[in-house]
Amino acid sequence: MKQRLGQKWRPDFWFFVKFAVIASMCLFIVYPFYTIITKSIFSDKVEGVTLYNFIRFFTKEYYYQPLIRSIVVCSTTVLTSLLIGVPIAYVLTRYNVPGKTLVHILIIMSLMSPPFIGAYSWIILAGRQGIVTKMFTALGLPAPTIYGKGGIIFVFTLHLFPYIYLYTSGAMNSIDASLEEAAENLGMNKLKRIWTVTLPVVLPSILAGCVMVFMTCLADFGTPMLMGEGYVVLPVLVYNEYMSESATNPYMASALSVIIVSCSLLVLMFQKLVIDKRNYMMSSLRPPQETQLRGWKRFAVSLPIYIVVFLAFLPQIVVVCQSFIERSFSGMVKGINFKNYEFISAKLATNIKNTYLFSLIAIVFIIFVGILVSYVLVRKKGKVATLIDTLIMFPYVIPGSVLGIGLIIAFNRKPMILVGTSAIMIISYVIRKLPYTVRSGTAFLYQMDPFVEEASINLGVSPLKTFFTVTARMMLPGVMSGAVLSWITCINELSSSIMLYSGKTSTIAIAIYQEVTHMNDGPASALATILTVTTIISLLVVFRATKGKVKIV
Repeated sequence: MKQRLGQKWRPDFWFFVKFAVIASMCLFIVYPFYTIITKSIFSDKVEGVTLYNFIRFFTKEYYYQPLIRSIVVCSTTVLTSLLIGVPIAYVLTRYNVPGKTLVHILIIMSLMSPPFIGAYSWIILAGRQGIVTKMFTALGLPAPTIYGKGGIIFVFTLHLFPYIYLYTSGAMNSIDASLEEAAENLGMNKLKRIWTVTLPVVLPSILAGCVMVFMTCLADFGTPMLMGEGYVVLPVLVYNEYMSESATNPYMASALSVIIVSCSLLVLMFQKLVIDKRNYMMSSLRPPQETQLRGWKRFAVSLPIYIVVFLAFLPQIVVVCQSFIERSFSGMVKGINFKNYEFISAKLATNIKNTYLFSLIAIVFIIFVGILVSYVLVRKKGKVATLIDTLIMFPYVIPGSVLGIGLIIAFNRKPMILVGTSAIMIISYVIRKLPYTVRSGTAFLYQMDPFVEEASINLGVSPLKTFFTVTARMMLPGVMSGAVLSWITCINELSSSIMLYSGKTSTIAIAIYQEVTHMNDGPASALATILTVTTIISLLVVFRATKGKVKIV
C-alpha cells in the first residue's frame, strides 16, 4: 500500500533488518573483496598502481599453468560426474532398485564428507604403502597411482557426483508422465525419448548441479594439496603465495584470488545464458510411474549403482577402521585399540572444542539471519531485496581461501583487528554457509500460502508478532534442510580455516590436514571419524525430525 500524502514515514522493523544485513554484508564481504582488488593492483616490484601481477600471471608458466590445470580438473570432474550422476538419478527414479532409500541416504552422506578426507582415505588404500597397492605388488602387478591429476579427478568425481544426482533426481520426480508417454506413443524408442524429451526438461537442474560441482572443485584446497604431488592447481598456488614461509607474496595472491572469482562468475554467467535462451515451464499433473523389473534385469540395473555408491562411501568406512589401528613410527601395526582416540583427547581437545563451539555459534546466527533474510526476499520484494540477495549469494563464487585472504587483509589493522581471534573464524563460517539456509528458506516460503499470515493480522495480531509467532515457526522445518547443510559444512570447513586459524583457534579439519601431512594416520583417522559420525548423526536427526521430507539441495 502506498504511503498517503503528508503521512510521516517511520522506519519499521524490516527497515532495520535490511539495513543491518546490507551493512554486515558490505563490511564482511564487499570490503574484504575490495581490499583484495586494491591489493592486486600494487606490487613490491613496481611503484604505484600497476597491472604487474596480472601481466606476470599470464606470461609466466609457473602462474598460468595452475589455471589451465584447474580448468581441466574442474571440467573433467563435471563430465565424469554427469556420466555417473544422471544415469543413477534416472534409474533410481524410474525403476524398482532394491534398497533405494538406503542408496539415497548413502549418496547424501558421501557428499557431506569433506573431499580432503576422501583424498586421505584413498591414499591409505592406494598410496605408495596403501592396502590396494600392496595387494597389486604381492600379485606382481603394477599398481595404479592415486597421485596427480587422475587421482584428484577420481576423488572429486566420487565425492561430487551426488550434486548431479540430487538435482537431477529432484527434477525427474516432478516431470509430468504425459510428456514421456506422448513421446512413446509417437514411436520413439526409450533411448531417443530420454535424450530428446527427459533430459532437455531437466536441463536447468542438471546445469545447477554442474555449477555446484565446478565451483566446489575450483575452491577445494585440501584434495589437490594432499594428492597433487607437483600437479599444482589455482587454490594451492594461492595458498603457497600467501602462506608459504619461503615466498610470501600477498600482492600476487590477491591477483590470483581475483582471477579465481572471475572464473567462477564466468561459469555462472554461462549457466544463466543457457537457461535464459530456452523455456522450461512445465506442469507436473502426474508424476512418472516406477517400472517394475524382475530377475537378471533388476540385478543388471542395480549392480553398477551399488558399486559406485560403495566406492563413494568407502572413504568413510576406511577412516573409521583406520582410527582403531595403532601403528609404530615405522608404520608397523601394533594393535587394534583406542590409543588414537586417547591421543587426540589429550593433545587435540582444543581443536575438537573449537570445531563444535564455532560451528554452533555460527549456525545460530545462520538460522536466525536466514529466516529474516528469506522473509525479506520473498515478502518484501524490491530493489533493496535484490541487492541483499546478490550480497548473500556472492560467497557462492568466492572460494574459502580467497575469503580468508580478504578477511586477513581487511581486519589485520585498526580500527578492527580480528585476525587470530575466534570471531573471524565464526564470521567466515556464517558468510560462506548462510546461502544454503537462505535458499532453502526462500524455496519453502514461496510454497507457503500467505493466507495464514493475513488471517493472523486480520484477527488483530500485529505483523511483527505474526512473523515471530506464526511465519517463523512455519518456516523452521523448511529452513532446517539448508541449516543442516550449513552445520555439516561448518564442522568440515578447511579452505578458509587454514588461512585464518591461529594456535588457539585451530579446528578438527585443520588438525586432520596437519596430521596427514606429518603421516600420523591414526590420529587423523580418529579425528575424521568424529566428523563422519557427527555428519551421520546430524543427517539422521534431521531426517527423523522432518519424517524424511527434508531435501539437502
